[in-house]
Amino acid sequence: MSEKENNVVNFIDNLQTGNNADAGEAFKSALRDKVGAALDARRQEIAASLFNKDGTPEAVPHSDPKPEVADVGTFNQDGSVTTTADAKDGQADIDLTADQNDTESK
Repeated sequence: MSEKENNVVNFIDNLQTGNNADAGEAFKSALRDKVGAALDARRQEIAASLFNKDGTPEAVPHSDPKPEVADVGTFNQDGSVTTTADAKDGQADIDLTADQNDTESK
């Protein structure tokens, strides 16, 4: 006889003899065994279904698409946005090349 069956038999025997305290403990043990077995079965079921049949995980689509940025802008102090796309094309206003006269004088 397994331990699970022993707990049920002990529960019934203790009820018949009027030993309610031991019957309560046997009932708790039997219930604990039953819940534990159900949890183990569910764990195995979830572990088996983590991957689809061919072994590759399934991709989940994102719920919100990324917003498109039309123009680059600058926030003003009043909270408005000034677009700078037409003002500059991303080119620097300074010349970073070394001037021959500047390097000789230093």
